[in-house]
Amino acid sequence: MLNFIWVFFFLSAFATATFKLLVLGDTKVFAELMNAMFSLSKTAFDISLGLSGLLALWLGIMKIGEHSGFIDLLTKLLNPLFNRLMPEIPKGHPALGAMVMNIAANMLGLDNAATPMGIKAMQEMQTLNRHPETASNAQILFLVINTSSVTLFPVTIFAYRAQLGAANPTDVFIPILIATYMSTVTGLLAVASVQKINLLDNVVLAYLGAITALVGGILAYFSGLNQAEMLEQSALASHVVLFSLVISFILAAACKRLNVYELFVEGAKQGFQTAITIIPYLVAMLVAFGVFRASGALELVTDGVRLLVNYVGIDNRFIDGLPTALIKPFSGSGARAMMIDTMQTYGADSFAGRLASVVQGSTETTFYVLAVYFGAVNIKQIRHAAACGIIADIGGITAAIFVTYWFFG
Repeated sequence: MLNFIWVFFFLSAFATATFKLLVLGDTKVFAELMNAMFSLSKTAFDISLGLSGLLALWLGIMKIGEHSGFIDLLTKLLNPLFNRLMPEIPKGHPALGAMVMNIAANMLGLDNAATPMGIKAMQEMQTLNRHPETASNAQILFLVINTSSVTLFPVTIFAYRAQLGAANPTDVFIPILIATYMSTVTGLLAVASVQKINLLDNVVLAYLGAITALVGGILAYFSGLNQAEMLEQSALASHVVLFSLVISFILAAACKRLNVYELFVEGAKQGFQTAITIIPYLVAMLVAFGVFRASGALELVTDGVRLLVNYVGIDNRFIDGLPTALIKPFSGSGARAMMIDTMQTYGADSFAGRLASVVQGSTETTFYVLAVYFGAVNIKQIRHAAACGIIADIGGITAAIFVTYWFFG
C-alpha cells in the first residue's frame, strides 16, 4: 500500500506539472518540484533529529513504567474486561500482558514503541488460534482497538507541534482525547455487532460506563468554558497529567529499589534508535507529498471538495486538514508527513494545523497495522478486520472535525 501511495504521488505530480507546462505555459512548475524535493528531504532529517531527544525521553519513562509494576497493575485491572471481550484468551495468558503494554504505549502516543508489543501480543494469541491462517475473534478485536488508537497522551504530536512553532503544543490534548474515545467506541460497536459480543454484560458496562463518565465529565466541564479558558485549562490538564505520570513511574520504581537511572537509559537508547529508523520513511513520504502539493495536484483535489462544500453551504476550513485524514488509514508515515506539511503551510496554530494534529491522534493506520500485525503471524484470511477498522477510522475522523470546530472555532 505504501508503494502504491508513493508512486501515485509522484506520477500525479508529474502528470499535473506536465499539463501546467504544456497547456498553461507554466515554465516554473518543474523547478518548484525540484525545490520541494531538496528542501523537504532536509526538513525530514531536521525533524527526525529534533525528535530524537523527545522520543528518548518518553521511551525511557515507559521502560521505568514497565519495570515499576504499572503494567502488571494495568493487566490485573483490565483482566475482567478482557475476559468478557476476548473469552478465548485464558486468564494470565502472556497475550494479555503484551496487549496491555501495547495499549499503554498507544495511550502515550508512542506509536513506534507500541508496534513491537502489538506484534508480540498477536504472536501470543496465534498460539491459541485453531485456524492459523485465519484471524481469530480476539486478534480482530485487538487490531481494531489498535486502529482506533486509544491515544490519551499524544506526546509525539506535542513534540511535532513544538518543533514547528506552536505557541502551546498541548492545546490539542482534550480534543484528541474526545476524538480517540469516539473512534474506539465506534470500532468496538462494529466488532461487537459482527462477533455478537454482549456489551450489555454488567462487567463490560461497568468499564465502558466508567470510561464514558470520565470523558463525559471532561466534555461537560469544558463545554461551560469560553474558548480562551478552554485552551488554557486543557493545556494545564495535559501538563499535570503527564508530569504526574512521570513522577508515579519513578516513585514506584524507586520503592522497588530498582536502578531508575539505568532503566531510563535503556529505554532512551530505543528512543534514539526509533528516531533514526523513521528518517528514511519520513524523507520518502515528505518528499512525495511535497511534490504532489508543489505540482498543484493537491490543490485540484481540495478545490473540488471545496466547491462541493460551498455548494452545500457549510464552513469549508476543514478541507485544508483533509489530506491527513484521507491518508491516515493507509500510512502512518504518510499521515505524519501530511500533518507536518499542513502545519508548515498554514501554521501549527492555524485551524488546519490543529485539525491535522487532532486527526493524527484520533485514529491509527488501519492497513499498516493489518499488514504488520497479521503479516507477523502469517494470517491470510482477515475476515471483518479491515471493514471494522475503517468504520473506527470514519468515527474518529468525523469526531475530530467536529471537536476541532468546537474548541478552535
